Amino acid sequence: MQILQSIEQFEELRNGAPVIFEFTADWCGDCRFIDPFMPEVVEKFADFTFYKVDRDRFIDLCIELGIIGIPSFLAYESGVELGRFVSKDRKTQEEIEQFIATLK
Repeated sequence: MQILQSIEQFEELRNGAPVIFEFTADWCGDCRFIDPFMPEVVEKFADFTFYKVDRDRFIDLCIELGIIGIPSFLAYESGVELGRFVSKDRKTQEEIEQFIATLK
């Protein structure tokens, strides 16, 4: 999984090929909970590119997008939001995979 570097990169990515942004933070226990299985999720859904977005570094973007809890996921393709899995709740691998499977 790649790391988002700038707002400009975010805009470019969401207007292109299928992409999923994982909003996270170093201090977030529920975010650390999903870290061990996310490589498997990324591999399983290879038709998407995955990017981690540091909530603290991109707080204005999170506010703009309505990211009120982490970890959360937003999916885009060609500038269209395909779906969002946004909540403050801990997420399981099964829940994340179910969310991705419903996209498109």
